Amino acid sequence: MEVNKTTDFNKGIGLTALASFWWGVVGVIYFKYVSFAGHIEVVVHRCIWTAVILILSTFYLSKWNIFLNIISDTKKLITLFFSGLLIFINWTVWIYAVSTEQIIDASFGYFIMPILSVFLGFIFFKEKLNTKRIISVILVIISIIFLIFFNFNSIPWVGLIVAFSWGFYNLLRKKINVDTDIGLLIESLFILPFVVLIFFFIIKNNFNDFSFSNPSVMFLLLLAGPMTVIPLFLYVRGVELCGLGPTGMIFYITPTFQFILGFFYYNEGFSTSKLVSFILIWIAVFIYLKDLYESS
Repeated sequence: MEVNKTTDFNKGIGLTALASFWWGVVGVIYFKYVSFAGHIEVVVHRCIWTAVILILSTFYLSKWNIFLNIISDTKKLITLFFSGLLIFINWTVWIYAVSTEQIIDASFGYFIMPILSVFLGFIFFKEKLNTKRIISVILVIISIIFLIFFNFNSIPWVGLIVAFSWGFYNLLRKKINVDTDIGLLIESLFILPFVVLIFFFIIKNNFNDFSFSNPSVMFLLLLAGPMTVIPLFLYVRGVELCGLGPTGMIFYITPTFQFILGFFYYNEGFSTSKLVSFILIWIAVFIYLKDLYESS
């Protein structure tokens, strides 16, 4: 029995690490590469093909009974409508950041997101904060205040929007506690009519790169669906096998690699004021991870 638990735990660590690496490296490189299509069209394809992949996976996993149970619950349906708006904002801003050489700013958001979630849990769920977590939250607030007062133009707005949209998204999803993939399917179906309408106007004005005359580009943009769903499935399965504590630590692979790619590979600018802010964030992250390690 202990051997099986150890095997499952190690498997969970591996799956979570793979998902985090995917988000931090594979996803960044892919969405950066297809940014020639313009961030609006890329967002449209991400939404459309994510919905398609999730519909297929729901058939494959025979989860339509779960789908029907969720949509019959008005409270859950309304909550998923608003969480769908938040995930749409998150995807849009993140793809915009990647397309406009703001990957480092986006990584800022993913560095602070878990700590922000701790703070939101304290406010909305009355979850207890120990000393280490209080210090982490305070350091995050100080880093943002520092940028506001010393260099307002250096505030990583895309990172903050990414962090807050994802933080409140997780908050809403925690309130209703539905299957991750089925919840995302319903959210995608709420978004779908809106993005299809946008895509219609893109095609009508001949701004589309997705065209039957260019099958290679069609295939590239179609991959936005699997690029979204595959790491999600890997991460969720990893959480199931080894728990939230270890996966919370491993998640930091994502913003770390995003930062490395943005700074060293894509040569994005990095001001002194941002460096000071990031140092405060990294200290907060170290304290937070130490607390997670001691608690797990």
